[in-house]
Amino acid sequence: MPSRASVVVIGGGAMGTSVAYHLSRAGVRDVVLIERGQLGCGSTSKAAGGIRAQFSDELNIRLGARSLEAFARFAEEPGHDIGLRRVGYLFLLSTPEQVASFEAGVRLQNGLGVPSRMIDTAEARRLSPLISTDGLLAAAFSPDDGHCTPEAVVRGYADAARRHGAVIVRHCEVTGIETRGSHITAVLTSRGRIVTPDVICTAGAWSASVGAMAGVDLPVQPLRRQIAVTGAVPGMPSDVPMTIDFDTSFYFHGEGPGVLLGMSDPEETPGFRTTVSDAWLPRLYSAMSRRVPALLDARATGAWAGLYETTPDHNALIGEAGGPTRFLYATGFSGHGFLQAPAVGEVIRDLYLGDEPFVDVFPLRTERFGAQETRPEANLV
Repeated sequence: MPSRASVVVIGGGAMGTSVAYHLSRAGVRDVVLIERGQLGCGSTSKAAGGIRAQFSDELNIRLGARSLEAFARFAEEPGHDIGLRRVGYLFLLSTPEQVASFEAGVRLQNGLGVPSRMIDTAEARRLSPLISTDGLLAAAFSPDDGHCTPEAVVRGYADAARRHGAVIVRHCEVTGIETRGSHITAVLTSRGRIVTPDVICTAGAWSASVGAMAGVDLPVQPLRRQIAVTGAVPGMPSDVPMTIDFDTSFYFHGEGPGVLLGMSDPEETPGFRTTVSDAWLPRLYSAMSRRVPALLDARATGAWAGLYETTPDHNALIGEAGGPTRFLYATGFSGHGFLQAPAVGEVIRDLYLGDEPFVDVFPLRTERFGAQETRPEANLV
């Protein structure tokens, strides 16, 4: 347990390990990452693993596309097999309003180099043969998207961060952030005090409490989301894209011989519940029977619940607090933190070093809520 650090990163999921990797690789010495459990044990290990650049907000498109590039070369740098499957993302659209919104999104994405396109329902059925096209008007597809294994991404970043000199302390809880005047002086933990002038919060659904330790308001709330996996599904192609019925939020992708599936529950209320509940099943079965009836016969082999880290406009918080100095944060991604972790790790590195990031994240600062400058992201499920 180090007694001193140049910077302490709080939270050891995909975001925290990416930040630690990018800082240490850039030559920042004495980077210490603190994780209260096992690495990736929070939201990252419960994620569906989807990666994409199909967003409605330009910042999210740029962050997603940059991360896709990083995932594509992950086996070489930082050097780890992450089970990458670039099978694409397929959004199924059922209303004229959805079609118009995704048409605008595709135009914006294409202008930023993302090869997404609008397709008809027949092509959607060819890409994802198990779906029923009843009631569909169109679909949006990008072949560069896909999915990979969240835990493998965490391991890859953590191992590489250690190689570059970072120290990762697991099973250690942050209990306070010590300040003197307007400056951070130390991080207090269950295993001792770490003298440091700089803190980076990547604590996901737990970020609000970490921010409060330093007097920083991070408006992040936890929201339970559930996922199930099935055994073998007859007729399921190995290259089926991540398929999302946008009207119901039901989604699935291939997972071994079966599928991984999930959807949001509009009746879920904020809280740290991570127990599996049957309350969502009637809505899930209704969505499956309408859009992918073949999955109703699949045998469930497992299920789990994790936490979305939501903000009022369902968009991320990335930036540096005005005080105390220096407190940086990357949190509140509302379901797209894992997929943006590579790019955001770069951004936080550059903010920390005083360099200009590849994308201007000023609009994602937490102060936007007080200034009524919210940035709603439409392409979320």
